[in-house]
Amino acid sequence: MNAQPLPEPQDRPARLTVGVVGAGRVGPALAASLRLAGHRPVAASGVSDASVRRAAALLPEVPIVPPSEVLARAELVLLTVPDDALPELIAGLTETGAVRPGQLLVHTSGRYGVSVLEPALRAGALPLALHPVMTFTGTSVDVQRLAGCSFGVTAPEELRLAAEALVIEMGGEPEWIAEESRPLYHAALAIGANHLTTLVAQSLELLRASGVEAPDRMLGPLLGAALDNALRSGDAALTGPVA
Repeated sequence: MNAQPLPEPQDRPARLTVGVVGAGRVGPALAASLRLAGHRPVAASGVSDASVRRAAALLPEVPIVPPSEVLARAELVLLTVPDDALPELIAGLTETGAVRPGQLLVHTSGRYGVSVLEPALRAGALPLALHPVMTFTGTSVDVQRLAGCSFGVTAPEELRLAAEALVIEMGGEPEWIAEESRPLYHAALAIGANHLTTLVAQSLELLRASGVEAPDRMLGPLLGAALDNALRSGDAALTGPVA
């Protein structure tokens, strides 16, 4: 898939200060990619030692501060916490007055659209849902992998150009997902990724039981080709006894 050209200057968001709430595997990588596009990460929040190390590695010299302080410093805030924690986080930040009018609030959950940001919207924030369709390692490799990565984008119509521009600046390719289609979209991705992981794990176990010493080396080329064939041909790619 070819990378999309950068948006015209009038369609690009201005250079923004960027904050990360939840320095897990996703947030620091996205902030680092936004920095490459000219934006300026200014704050991040993280609780665990692993989060602090990730932020230090991908966002050197960016201070680790409480979530409310991240919002106080940043014009664009990445809310990169687990899906189950997102509604409570948004409600808490809004109730404490941390959300500012005109502030871009971006969550990266595949499960939710922008309706989960409704409390912040009432406080004047600009809501965006930008979900990178990729698994993250928490290292600098993720920044490189964002090149050509699809993002599920949901946003109010008046923010659509800004949302798509941010995705393109991160090296990604925006795919518009309607609010009401978000659960189906998330289910499709979860089924594909987790079913694949389960099948690979079962195949590795059976090969080990059959005496194969390096099942990963055996399966790698086969499964790579099978995935490519399945994406191209669907059920027609079935082979052997299954076919």
